[in-house]
Amino acid sequence: MALKDMLKKPDKDSRELLVSLDIGTEVVKALIAEVKDDELKIIGVGRKQQEMGDMHSGAIADIAGVVANCEEALSEAEDQAGVQGKRVVIGIAGELVKGVTNTIRYRRPQPNKPLDIAEMEFIIEKVQERAQGKAQAQIALETGNEDVEVKLVNSALVSIHIDGYKVSNPISFQGRDVAVQIYTAFAPMVHIGALEKVADELALDLVAVAAEPFAVSRSVLGSDTDSNFTAILADIGGGTTDIAVVNDGGVEGTKMFGIGGRSFTRTIAADLDLSFKDAEKLKLNIDNENLKPSVKKKVDAAIDKTLEVWLSGVELALSDFDNVDYLPNRILLCGGGSSLKKITEALKTRRWPEDLPFTKKPVVQYINPSDITGIIDETGDISDHTFVTAMGLLRVGYDTIIGSQDGNSLVEKVNRLLKI
Repeated sequence: MALKDMLKKPDKDSRELLVSLDIGTEVVKALIAEVKDDELKIIGVGRKQQEMGDMHSGAIADIAGVVANCEEALSEAEDQAGVQGKRVVIGIAGELVKGVTNTIRYRRPQPNKPLDIAEMEFIIEKVQERAQGKAQAQIALETGNEDVEVKLVNSALVSIHIDGYKVSNPISFQGRDVAVQIYTAFAPMVHIGALEKVADELALDLVAVAAEPFAVSRSVLGSDTDSNFTAILADIGGGTTDIAVVNDGGVEGTKMFGIGGRSFTRTIAADLDLSFKDAEKLKLNIDNENLKPSVKKKVDAAIDKTLEVWLSGVELALSDFDNVDYLPNRILLCGGGSSLKKITEALKTRRWPEDLPFTKKPVVQYINPSDITGIIDETGDISDHTFVTAMGLLRVGYDTIIGSQDGNSLVEKVNRLLKI
């Protein structure tokens, strides 16, 4: 079945549409994109501020509240686009979303026999089973619930080596030792169930749920299967910071911790005895020349206090990537929380611990919408790094649909197998 047939709406409008929902702690962002010539053209953009109790540490806390906010964001995007999309991909974040890269080494009993789809499927299933067991044990430990259920949300091939030789498509190769690296992300069923309920309430067909740092990595990697893109990606939201390490186009892993923009606001509110809303205004206007010097000094001190804790969280997250020889020398930022200038300044001047394997001081930059290949903004409303995650979700949705197309060749079958 062709892509245009899979995406087509069952009404008079024959355009091929895809929707992304970035349900952030602070803001819901909705994008409507039209697929044209293997490109995603954004034709509708919507935003809606969340209430304090709607989200907790990146996860949904009030389904009804989040649904209402999503409806408003979608309505705004639909009004601009002039159409309603039906297929949606939704992001998932939070400390209990576990993304790791696992390697399994498989010794083939018949090394002279060409490797086929059935054998690759067996190997990949073993990798995913191992990863799921690790994720379930880790989430059970952190929640104190041994019966917690987890579900695979994303899986992507990092590399395949046969007898030490790297191959892009293993089918028909001979050899004894097969080493497969696959990135997998798992999340608790309770979180996924909440997102499924949101999609159901919005009368949308859920194409995929995507770990948000994985979506950010997909946004910058695009469709280039031979990409040598290498960087640390940090998506700083209202409730969490999501980090992905990408090496030569492969996702080495993702980590999340529960410190985001709201943590800075709460410290300002506590130290200056203000409401959360007033503290947020001060944080956003920290560089306003009309701000009294005495007030600015107090706000700076409050931000610095949280900033040191946040930087420690970044260091701890990066230290967990013990499977990499060297960390990338680029840190690319996105998300609303990264708009705080003190964050970029601190990352640029940070003296990183010697046990973190940087070869030199990393360059710190924002990910701009213009850096994202294959996704074009036709609205003119996507002007900065705060929409990168929502754009990445569009890419995951597109990948998912492409990967589900029927195909008869061995290459198409293995691509479907690996693009889950």
